[in-house]
Amino acid sequence: MTTPTAPPAPASPPAAKVPPLQGLRVLDLATLFAGPLAAMMLGDFGADVVKVEHPRKPDPSRGHGPAKDGVGLWWKVLGRNKRTVTLDLSTPGGRDALLRLAADADVIVENFRPGTLERWGLGWEELSTVNPRLVLARVTGFGQFGPYAHRPGFGTLAEAMSGFAAITGEPEGPPTLPPFGLADSIAALATAYAVMTALTARTTTGHGQVVDMAIIEPMLSVIGPHPLWYDQLGYVQPRTGNRSRNNAPRNTYRTSDGSWVAVSTSAQSIAERVMRLVDRAELIDEPWFADGSGRAAHADVLDEAVGSWIARHTRDEAMAAFEKAEAAIAPVYDVRDVLADPQYQALGTVTEVPDPELGPIRMQNVLFRLSETPGGIRWAGRPHGADTDEVLTAAGLTPAEIAALRAQGAV
Repeated sequence: MTTPTAPPAPASPPAAKVPPLQGLRVLDLATLFAGPLAAMMLGDFGADVVKVEHPRKPDPSRGHGPAKDGVGLWWKVLGRNKRTVTLDLSTPGGRDALLRLAADADVIVENFRPGTLERWGLGWEELSTVNPRLVLARVTGFGQFGPYAHRPGFGTLAEAMSGFAAITGEPEGPPTLPPFGLADSIAALATAYAVMTALTARTTTGHGQVVDMAIIEPMLSVIGPHPLWYDQLGYVQPRTGNRSRNNAPRNTYRTSDGSWVAVSTSAQSIAERVMRLVDRAELIDEPWFADGSGRAAHADVLDEAVGSWIARHTRDEAMAAFEKAEAAIAPVYDVRDVLADPQYQALGTVTEVPDPELGPIRMQNVLFRLSETPGGIRWAGRPHGADTDEVLTAAGLTPAEIAALRAQGAV
C-alpha cells in the first residue's frame, strides 16, 4: 500500500504570530456538516484536528457536490487543516484505539444519534474516565434528550422548524428553504463558540464537560425576537419577500443593464438621502415617512420611486450615485463577482491553497483576522486515512498493533 504524502509542514511563524489554538488537540468524529465545520474552524486557528472516518465508509462530504478528477471539492474545504485517520469505532480494536487518542485530546466533536457512542462503549463515562479534562461536543438535530432526540436530524429540518422557512419567500408563495447549509453553518459557529467557552471554564474547574448542541436551537436564536413578539403581542411574522416590516425602501431592484442591486434604509437619514437621490424628495414630508414602520406600510410607493430610478441606470451608475449620496447599496453577486470584487481581494477573503491532488485551489479564507495571532490554512482536505499510521503511532500504538487492527478491519 502506498503511503500518502504528508502535508507540508508550515514554516514556524514568529513568536507573536503563533496561532492562538496551537497545542489544542481535537478529534473530529462528525459528518455532514455542522460538526466537521466547527472542527475546521478550530483547525483554522492552529488546533491539531484529527478527522476520524470509517475505514470503508468515508465522510459523505467527500462525495457531496461537484468533483474534479474523482476528488470531491467540498471535502477540500471541510477537511482543511485536518489529519485523517480511519477507525471503525464499533469494533473493540477501534474503540480501544479511540480511547488511546482521547486520553491525550482536549476536544471531541461527534454527531451520532444519541446513545450510539454509549452503545460502542465510548460514552461520556468512558471518555471522561480516560481524560477528565476532555470537552465532548455532541452536535445533533434535536439534542440529547426530549421526544425527538432519536430522530435523524439535518439542517433542512432546523430551517423548517425554527420558523426560518415560514418567514422566507414571497407572501403568496410557499415557505422557502436556503439553497445551502445555513442551519448547519450557524450551528457550527455556535459549536465552536461553545467549545471555546467550555475550554475557558476548564481553566477554572480543572475538568471538561459535555456540550449538547441541537441544530434547531442556534437557527431559532438568529431569526430575531419572534418568541417575544408572539408572547407579548400575539404577533406572527408573515412572509414579506425581500421587503421588511420594519423599514422601507428595502428590496432588490433591476438596473438598465440587467443586473440587480440591493438597497437598505434601516436608518432614517439613509432613507431621506435615497429619496433625494431618486428625485422624490417630496415623499420625505409625508407624515408616514418619519419612521421605519410607517415607510414599510407604504413600501409600494417607495419601491416604485426607487425601482423606476434604478431601472434607468446601469449597475455602475447606480452604485456610483448611491455611494456619492452616502446611501446604502450593494450589487447582487454570484460567485464570479465575489472572486473579482476588490473589497474581497483587499481582505483576502478568498485565498489560494496548494494541494498535491489538484494543484493550486481557491477557497474561503479563515473566518476573521487577528492582528497578533492570525489563523491560516495549512493544507486542504487530505485523502481518506492518509495519516492513520502517524497518528496512531503518536498515540503509542506499535507497528504490530496497527497491523493487527488493519487485519481486523478496525482501521
